[in-house]
Amino acid sequence: MIEALLPAEVAAVDTTVDRTDVTLFPGEEAQIARAVEARRLEFTTARWCARRAMAALGQEPAPVLPGLRGAPRWAPGLVGSITHCAGYRGAVLAHAHDIAALGIDAEPNQPLPEGILESIALPQERSWVTRLLRGLPEVRWDRLLFSMKETVYKAYFPLTGHTLEFEDALLTVDPERGTFRAALLNDPAARPGSARRVLNGRFSAANGVVLSAIAMPAARHAALAETASGAPLLV
Repeated sequence: MIEALLPAEVAAVDTTVDRTDVTLFPGEEAQIARAVEARRLEFTTARWCARRAMAALGQEPAPVLPGLRGAPRWAPGLVGSITHCAGYRGAVLAHAHDIAALGIDAEPNQPLPEGILESIALPQERSWVTRLLRGLPEVRWDRLLFSMKETVYKAYFPLTGHTLEFEDALLTVDPERGTFRAALLNDPAARPGSARRVLNGRFSAANGVVLSAIAMPAARHAALAETASGAPLLV
């Protein structure tokens, strides 16, 4: 499912069935040594997806261990993202010379728990969530907004080394095209006077899961690395 949201340069692997035949690297095994069975299954199946993505890029299998803030650590020259929720596991991977930043997130197509929307959404976002829930109720737009914001974080943090809060990005959606746009209202990685950073992504809702994905081409990242005056701009 996730491959439909990403460019051809990205190796995308997902599954709705947990794998019990996954051999973990020692470091990975240590991460879940005391985990309950459900956590072990989601962790190992996500690593199975990651191994298959590595193979698709011609890479040897390698451990995927958590780094800062829990972000997966990939082999040098690679960028990627992992996600899992009830009934879904996925991993995406690309060469850094093709893709500068990747982020994916999966969530069940179910309402957010009471009070969560108010804590993650800006007033403009709550407005379009309410409108779309009335017009297209088959998609839980509140949960999808949460997924999109998680995807923005997953793409932004490895790229910049800085974290974002939910209120730091203003999201808008195009339901017909299945796209979204995240304008960063607070960008801790930006330099003074730089243009506002915008991340563009795609989303889907099918088989009880909402998915969102961001893939920033390396060429665009390089082009945005300088302003028109030639002053460096982090993007």
